[in-house]
Amino acid sequence: MHFSKKSLKLMGAAIGVMMLGTVVAGCGSDDSGDTIKVGASFEITGNQANYGSAGYDGLKLAIKQANDAGGINGKKIELVEADTKSEASEAVNAATKLISDDHVKVIVGPMVTANVMAESQTANDEKVPVIAPAGTNPDVTVENGKVKPYIFRSCFIDPQQGTVMAEFATKNLKAKTAVLYLDSSSDYSKSLGKVFKEKFEAAGGKVVMEESFLAKDQDFKAALTKIKTANADVIFVPAYYEEVGKIVKQARELGITAPMLGTDGWDDPKVADIAGADALNNTYFSTHYFEKDEEVQDFLKAFQDEYGHAPNVFAALGYDAGKMLVDALTRAGSTDPDKIAKALEETKDLRVGTGTITMDPKTHNPIKSAVILSMKNGAKELVAKIAPDAE
Repeated sequence: MHFSKKSLKLMGAAIGVMMLGTVVAGCGSDDSGDTIKVGASFEITGNQANYGSAGYDGLKLAIKQANDAGGINGKKIELVEADTKSEASEAVNAATKLISDDHVKVIVGPMVTANVMAESQTANDEKVPVIAPAGTNPDVTVENGKVKPYIFRSCFIDPQQGTVMAEFATKNLKAKTAVLYLDSSSDYSKSLGKVFKEKFEAAGGKVVMEESFLAKDQDFKAALTKIKTANADVIFVPAYYEEVGKIVKQARELGITAPMLGTDGWDDPKVADIAGADALNNTYFSTHYFEKDEEVQDFLKAFQDEYGHAPNVFAALGYDAGKMLVDALTRAGSTDPDKIAKALEETKDLRVGTGTITMDPKTHNPIKSAVILSMKNGAKELVAKIAPDAE
C-alpha cells in the first residue's frame, strides 16, 4: 500500500498523539482499575523458605481480611509474588521485576535481613516503599545516620533485643560471665551478638568465649565441648530455631546445664520438637508477643482458622506488615508511593497481630514492646514484658 508524504506525516502525528496519551494515562493510572498491586517478595524457595513461607502466610491473611471487608475504598489488594530464592542477589532481581515489570506500588518482604538489605537499595532508588517484616538489623532502615525514606519494618531491631537479653542476664540471672555462640553466616546473629556483648560487659559482665557455626550445620558437639570448659553463667545463642533446637539438645546431652539465652529466631513450635521439652528447661528468649496475651487472641484464632495450625513469630510479623500496609493505604487515600510512604511514617497506635505499634519517623522502626519467655517442660511462660526506652 502506498501513502503520500503528507499522509505519512499526518499518520505519524496521530500515532505520536496516541502514544503520548497512553504514557499520560499510564502515569496517571495510580488510582485507576479495580485492584491495588502490592509486591510480595519472599523466600519461597531455598534454605530460608521456612521463614519466607511463614511470613507470606501472615501477609496473605491480613490482605484476605482487608479484601473480605471491602478492600481499600472499594478496591481489592492484589499480591504479586516474587521469589528471592533465599539469596540476596535474587532479592534485587525480585524487586526489579516487581517494580519494572509488575508496576507494584509498594513491596512487603523479604523476611531475612540480608535479603531486605539487598532489595532496599533498588526500592529506595525507585521510590517504592518497602515494609520488612523481620529485618532486624538497624541498617535496614537507616544508612550513614539518615533514614531511608521508603524503607520501613514491622519488627523491633537487634539493639532492642540484644539490650533486653543482656539486661535480663545481668539483673535477673545475676550472670557475671557469658559465652556467645553465633551463626557466622547470618547478619542477624552477628548483629545481636555484638549488641549483647557490648551491653553485657557495660553492665559489669565478661564474655569469656565466642564460638561460631553455620546455618544448616547438624553436629555442634565439638564447639559445645569447648563451650562447656568455659563454665560460663549463661550461653547466648541468637539464631534460628532449626539450629537452636539441635544446639540445645546436644548441649544438654554433653551435660551443659547453664541457662541458654536467645532471641526471636527461637520462637517456633518446632524448636520443642527438635530439642525435646526437657532440654529446653532453663532457656529464655526475647520475642514479639506471648500467646496468652489477650491482645493477640484475635490474630491467633484467625490464623488457626485459615491454615489449620498455630502461627510462628515469622507469620505474626508478616501479618503485622500486612496490617501496616492496609492502614497506610487507607489513610493515604491513594496508591501514589510518596503518599503511602508518608502514611507509613505516620502510623500511630495501630493494632496489629502482636500488639500495638507506632512508627518512629526518625528511624522507621516501630515502637513496640518485647517479651521474654522461658521454656518449661516444652511450654512457654512469660517472664517479663519490656517497653522500649523512651526517646
